[in-house]
Amino acid sequence: MRLATWNVNSVRARVNRIVEFASRESVDVLAMQEIKCKPEQFPYAEFEAAGYQVVAHGLNQWNGVAIASREPIEDVEYAFAGMPGFAKGHEGPDAPQEARALGATIGGVRVWSLYVPNGRSLEDPHMAYKLHWLRALRDAAGASLAADPELKLALVGDYNVIPFDDDNGDPDIRVGVSTHVSPEERSAFFDLESAGLTDVVRPLIPTGYTYWDYQRLKFPRNEGIRIDFVLGSRAFADAVTGASIARDERKGEAPSDHVPVVVDLDLAPADDDDVPMIFG
Repeated sequence: MRLATWNVNSVRARVNRIVEFASRESVDVLAMQEIKCKPEQFPYAEFEAAGYQVVAHGLNQWNGVAIASREPIEDVEYAFAGMPGFAKGHEGPDAPQEARALGATIGGVRVWSLYVPNGRSLEDPHMAYKLHWLRALRDAAGASLAADPELKLALVGDYNVIPFDDDNGDPDIRVGVSTHVSPEERSAFFDLESAGLTDVVRPLIPTGYTYWDYQRLKFPRNEGIRIDFVLGSRAFADAVTGASIARDERKGEAPSDHVPVVVDLDLAPADDDDVPMIFG
C-alpha cells in the first residue's frame, strides 16, 4: 500500500493537480487536509474517474478533511474520542467541534486524516485549544493501542508543530515569539510517543520541509518548515518500506503551500516458510 498525506489548501481549487499526482504516483490512499468545502461540494467525480472512492468531512469553507482510496473505506469516524471543540467566545466542554479529524479502516490499516489547530498566537485561546486537542489525540490513540497492541494505526496530516530546530528554515518563526515552536507545542507533539506512536518518515528522510509560505519568496529561498507527518503504531512502522516528501508539488501553477508526504507499506502476511515446523 502507498499512503500519502497532503494539506491541499482547497480541494476544489486544485482537484486536477491532486488527482494527477495521486494517479501518477500510484497512491492507494490519500489523506487530505484543509479541503475547505462541505461534503456536498467535494469534487467526487474527478476522483472516481481515476478509480478512487472518497469520504469527506467539512462544515464550511474552512478546515475540512478527506480520505480518497482505491480500496474499500470502512468504519468511518468523524471525530476521535474526547476531541474538543472551539468557537470564539465559547468556553467549556460543549464547544462545537470543527472538521479536523476523519478516521477510516482501509486494507487493515486504521488511518486518521488530521488537521491540528494552528494556535494563532501564543496568548490566543486557540493555543489552549490546540494543546487540549493534541492531548485528547494522544489519549484516544493510547486507548486504541492499549485495546489492540497489534493495530496498524496511522495518524497522518498537518500537525502545525515544528518538532526540532532543524525542521525550521523560516527566519520569521522564532522560539518565544511564534507558534509551532513553543516548548508546550513540541511537548504535546512528543507526548504522542507515549501513546505508542513514532514518526515513520524521519528515520528514512531525516531532513526536508513540507510547507513554504506563499509570501516573500519563501519557496525559492527554501525558507520552509516541516509540519506534515505520518505517525504510526509499532505494527504500522514495522510495515513501512519507504518514504518520500514530494517537494516538486510546491512548484508549478497554483500549488498548495504544503507538499505530500508519502509512505510505502508491505502489508503481506508473513511467509509460511518462515514459521517453524513442529513434527510429532
